[in-house]
Amino acid sequence: MLATFAHEWPQKLLDELAQFGRYGLQFNQPLAPYTSFRIGGPAEMLLTLHRIENLINALDLLHRHRAPFLILGGGSNVLIRDEGVAGLVLLNQCREVRWPEGAPPLVRAESGAPLAQLARASLGRGLAGLEWAVSVPGTVGGAVVGNAGAHGQCTADSLRRIRLWRNGEVVEMAAHELAFDYRTSMLKRRLAGSSRPWVVLEALFQLQPDPTREAQKRAEAYIAHRRRTQPVNKSAGSIFKNPPGDYAGRLIEAAGLKGLTIGGACVSKKHANFIINLGDATAADVLALMTRIQEEVLRRFGVRLEPEIQII
Repeated sequence: MLATFAHEWPQKLLDELAQFGRYGLQFNQPLAPYTSFRIGGPAEMLLTLHRIENLINALDLLHRHRAPFLILGGGSNVLIRDEGVAGLVLLNQCREVRWPEGAPPLVRAESGAPLAQLARASLGRGLAGLEWAVSVPGTVGGAVVGNAGAHGQCTADSLRRIRLWRNGEVVEMAAHELAFDYRTSMLKRRLAGSSRPWVVLEALFQLQPDPTREAQKRAEAYIAHRRRTQPVNKSAGSIFKNPPGDYAGRLIEAAGLKGLTIGGACVSKKHANFIINLGDATAADVLALMTRIQEEVLRRFGVRLEPEIQII
């Protein structure tokens, strides 16, 4: 939770911020609708950004005032606590996508663009490289920060460079500078304990021509596999990271925890590494269930599962 409150912010700053938001500066706004879990308390202040220039201007203004903020994209890999967020949340809905001409084929996507939508658009143009993401929720920015992946591939495989807001300046960084690892990056590691994070503005991906449409066939197989093996209920995706040489879902299922329910939160019977919202789950329910899973897997198998989701 941000350790600042609206009444502590200068009115001039609040007025200046309001001009950048599509709906002005909103107060006490529920955040649950902006998460795939549909769970979470309100933001004390919410600023929704649809243009990358406005996002940069808002970030620069906050930097000059040394004001903390939380950036939220697609909300697919997060659990927002029931108390909500004190201070300012920036909701990134900057979604422009451009296709530069030339070879090799490239695509530039703003960080608020939905990742799965970008993958489908790439396939529609006969391009391979992002087909693994056709059913992966979340935004391009979140995928870069968390090195999202599926089916043996990940964001780092096709990412070439990013445009980044960093401490009041806009810089470009090559993919190799981001120190990618399994479901993490230098950017994600910086998030821990930071109230003024670096913000991904845009990502440049390098794709490959797919004249035989093999990528489209793979994508269709991935979508079918997802429908067979993962729940369609409201969730945050995979809850725990896979431990080295094993799978979190296998361990949770082997511990007999499929279907375990606390309040409105339930371990999916379809995939044990998913916790689903049965309709009225609270963040407290999910956290209690996560703790129970960790304790039981540790007791049974000596493995401590680490959360993959970000708890806000």
